[in-house]
Amino acid sequence: MNKFKAKRAGLKRRERRVRSKICGTAERPRLSVHRTNTNIYAQVIDDVDAKTICTASTLDPEFRALGKLGSNKEAAELVGKMVGERAIKAGVTTVTFDRGGRIYHGRVQALADGARSAGLKF
Repeated sequence: MNKFKAKRAGLKRRERRVRSKICGTAERPRLSVHRTNTNIYAQVIDDVDAKTICTASTLDPEFRALGKLGSNKEAAELVGKMVGERAIKAGVTTVTFDRGGRIYHGRVQALADGARSAGLKF
């Protein structure tokens, strides 16, 4: 197995381990974070009804209108604020944080801090 496949398999294994312990409900949905080298995505998901309540990413027109590009800590914090505001508008105040198998550090932590500053509790 080459390095890339081994890294990807490790990430998938960590994702499964995290998701086995976290489940989003209507009262407390799951805030899922997906990070790539170029973009960062966040979703608030109700796993019981299999519904996505709201989303935000660096590809959103609202984010692009700010003149920002890429997936750095600043962009992750803005995406966190956007998803937090949209979740509160949808009636969600408390979520469970799903880091998606990534370490709670850097861009993932910045996104969480942005969501907390917007008013989400987790």
